[in-house]
Amino acid sequence: MPRLLPLFLLAALVGPLAAQDVSVPYTEFTLANGLRVLVHEDHSTPLVTLNTYYGVGGIHEKPGRTGFAHLFEHVMFEGSTRVEEGDFDRLLLAAGGTSNATTGFDWTYYYETVPSNALELALWLEADRLGGLLDDMHQGKLDGQREVVKNERRQRYENQPYGLFLEQMFSTLYPAGSPYSWLPIGSMADLGAASLEDVKQFFRTYYVPNNATLVIAGDVTPAQVRPLVEKHFGWIPRGADVPKLDPRIPPLAGTRHLVREDKVTLPQVNLAWRTAPLFSDDHWALNALAYLLAEGKNSRLYRRLVYDERTAQQVSAFQNGQLLSGDFFVRVTARPDGDLGALERAVLEEVAKLASEGPTAEEVQRVVNGLETEFVLSISTVEGKAEQLNSYLYYTGRPDYLVEDLRRVRALAPADVQRAAQRYLHGRHRVVLSFVPQGKTALAATSQENAR
Repeated sequence: MPRLLPLFLLAALVGPLAAQDVSVPYTEFTLANGLRVLVHEDHSTPLVTLNTYYGVGGIHEKPGRTGFAHLFEHVMFEGSTRVEEGDFDRLLLAAGGTSNATTGFDWTYYYETVPSNALELALWLEADRLGGLLDDMHQGKLDGQREVVKNERRQRYENQPYGLFLEQMFSTLYPAGSPYSWLPIGSMADLGAASLEDVKQFFRTYYVPNNATLVIAGDVTPAQVRPLVEKHFGWIPRGADVPKLDPRIPPLAGTRHLVREDKVTLPQVNLAWRTAPLFSDDHWALNALAYLLAEGKNSRLYRRLVYDERTAQQVSAFQNGQLLSGDFFVRVTARPDGDLGALERAVLEEVAKLASEGPTAEEVQRVVNGLETEFVLSISTVEGKAEQLNSYLYYTGRPDYLVEDLRRVRALAPADVQRAAQRYLHGRHRVVLSFVPQGKTALAATSQENAR
């Protein structure tokens, strides 16, 4: 296994490049059936990545029918009448390629990276499963992948220490039945109840060319790519317009404290606030706030709770921006038999300090330097470039938003972070979830004051 460079050394090596303007140029065209295509040329290596975004994720599902988007992520690799089950991966591997996919709240995307001389193979396979998957969709295939997804849920969530953290948090942060109130993995009950016709109709609604964007990045040219895309995708008929989402989500009604006994040895307290969507005006200020609170040994919560007071084993924080909403999380794992109420109070005190005093200019500059490094690393491969183009297009409507996004990071000031702490966290409603060892509910954090 290759040895990774320490972050400080990596930042030093990438720093000079990060100080420059970076961009991912592209050429764009749209097929008659609505498929939007972006092409980025990068001849530094003889590789090409196909990245296909579909506008379907957990938020497009309905109560009682959750987990369909993720289920289809699995089914999409199971072949059609032209590609036998297992041949999608086998053909790509034989050509020297790789493939994978992921499902989120807002989207599902698939990608293949192949030698550039295997571009047409990858295009044919990707088009075949979009246009021909239902031709060979049967009960046995559905049942097989349903069990795979159920096992994934068991392994990733139900059988992991603190594994139901996100499910519990989102079901409390958002009203029942609203977007983001369930995870993309779905519930066991809904996965078990999914009928073949339910699943087929879901595919007909969302897996259509006019709900997809294909980015091709690497050792190709637009003149080479366009006729191949026309050839392999042009025959697929346009679908009906995808139903629009209702962007209105009621605000969090009050602060709630929850306790969950788990098979863990260390108690853990988790705090969450509702914040702002991805790429909103406060997006990077909230990310900077998470960095300052809990990223690395110089962060405020690490210094206080892990190093000075020695009441915690681990701290983390992150801003989770999505299409329609956003959430800010702080997680603190205590030492054995630690007082989670005291840890919650410590977190709130550090938030209050940032809200009243703001961070120092030095702290913010350190965050900006780290974020610039992440920007550069994110587009250091053709896979990363393809993903960036598609993500920016999906969330902002601008594939070239990278330039503006980096400008916003570089413009971050202490007042921006202070404003974010004031607007979203300090004195605001939150959800507090305590995980405690079985039989030790007395360690849990309990309600202490009324937030507005």
